[in-house]
Amino acid sequence: MIVAATLAVCLSLPTQLAVRDPFRAPDCARCAGNRGIEYAVPGDYAVRSGVTGEVVFVGRVATTHYVVIRAGAEPSVRVTYGGFAQTMVAEGDVVRAGRVLGEAGATLHVGVRVGEQYVDPRRLSMGALNGVTGAAPRFRVTLGHSVTRCGQ
Repeated sequence: MIVAATLAVCLSLPTQLAVRDPFRAPDCARCAGNRGIEYAVPGDYAVRSGVTGEVVFVGRVATTHYVVIRAGAEPSVRVTYGGFAQTMVAEGDVVRAGRVLGEAGATLHVGVRVGEQYVDPRRLSMGALNGVTGAAPRFRVTLGHSVTRCGQ
């Protein structure tokens, strides 16, 4: 069970955007659900990385353009950003949290995988859980343990 895992990953979510479709865990690996959060975005919205890590995938899956970042603090955590109009990173790039990854199209998808399991991105971002607006705060969430600000 993921709750028992110890993960120390700082993830910032775009709290200033409206959520169009929240995370909905699927009942099985191939069942319907939303394996991330879908945000409505204004035109020319710059998508910024919410985590420091390595870009492990940049490309299209069907008609959607994605960027996937493996978290530097915990390699089993991958953060997926989808819905790009254009990207500004390449596979192998090391990015810091806050770096512009590209420009979003009409929507932005943010998903998180721990190993092969999709988890609600809000579990790694307490600012979104607490309804904080404006700049996205960064927290370290060690699942199953206490919450501290990143850098502490």
